[in-house]
Amino acid sequence: MTMNAATRAALIIRYREGPLVLAAAAAGATDTELDSRPRDGGWTARQVIHHTADSEMTSAIRLRRLIAEDNPDLGAYDEELFARRLHYDRPIAASLAATRAARDATAEILDRLSDSDWRRAGRHPEHDSYTVEDWLQIYAAHCHEHADQLRKALRSPLGG
Repeated sequence: MTMNAATRAALIIRYREGPLVLAAAAAGATDTELDSRPRDGGWTARQVIHHTADSEMTSAIRLRRLIAEDNPDLGAYDEELFARRLHYDRPIAASLAATRAARDATAEILDRLSDSDWRRAGRHPEHDSYTVEDWLQIYAAHCHEHADQLRKALRSPLGG
């Protein structure tokens, strides 16, 4: 189903807000708090921030491929493998900046898309068809969802 321009515009605003929401959720957290495992056994706040940056950079490339290539195969990536191998114990500042930069550069593209661009599609293993509009629906919420996860991890630690 195709979105109307007003729905797309609202989602783009939410997309642009994402890095600010994520950074606000992390603001003032100590290294001990960032590294404390939440009670539910999920990722630490630090791991959530690094995952979000990796996902945002990956999603920015996926959008570019959807627009530039005909029916691209977008593939999936193993986020647990990324977490194990990409040193998710490092400082968070660069990952927060990378999230912001990926979003800022991508939002400039979103602002310029034509109606036909919004309908472009590719293949993704988790979706039958994956359009630019599908991408926007998912990623408009992505930083907000991880900010919620981050706040939860910071509120309910088991300990480092």
